Amino acid sequence: MALDNATVLGRLRAALPEAILGSTEFRGDLSVYVRPEHIVDVARFLRDDPELQFNFLENLCGVDYLGREPRFEVVYHLLSFTNRSRICLKVGVDEHNPSVPSLTGLWPGANYHERETFDMFGIIFTGHPCLERILMPEDWEGHPLRKDVPLGAEEVAFTFNQDRIYAHKPFAKE
Repeated sequence: MALDNATVLGRLRAALPEAILGSTEFRGDLSVYVRPEHIVDVARFLRDDPELQFNFLENLCGVDYLGREPRFEVVYHLLSFTNRSRICLKVGVDEHNPSVPSLTGLWPGANYHERETFDMFGIIFTGHPCLERILMPEDWEGHPLRKDVPLGAEEVAFTFNQDRIYAHKPFAKE
């Protein structure tokens, strides 16, 4: 049976009251806003609490809210297989110091999600074992999913073998 959102939030607030900034519920989905410095403690509590057992990090991603403070947000989706419940954790990240602690110590699978968020948004995950680009070329400047990156006017980066590709296709470029 799925956990009641009020139960999850109550246990979380009782255990770590200083960590929680607020919460929202939309169509039965609970989102909890967490102070950046407490994200590891909150995630560990949700994972290790015997009643909650949010033991699977489904994903994490970055969001850019250009013009808002804090500008960035890291969003974590956790799942409890045992209780058939989900929770969304949201951490605001400052534009001038875009960093948040890494969750790779709790979930090794966070490694690639954090690297992608770093690559696309420039958010630094402190304590990450190997924070380097994962999608963009190493010489790429900037972070392409930031909303202040200009659209267009970039050459396609992977056209070095275009002639060889078209030579083997029946619709070859004329």
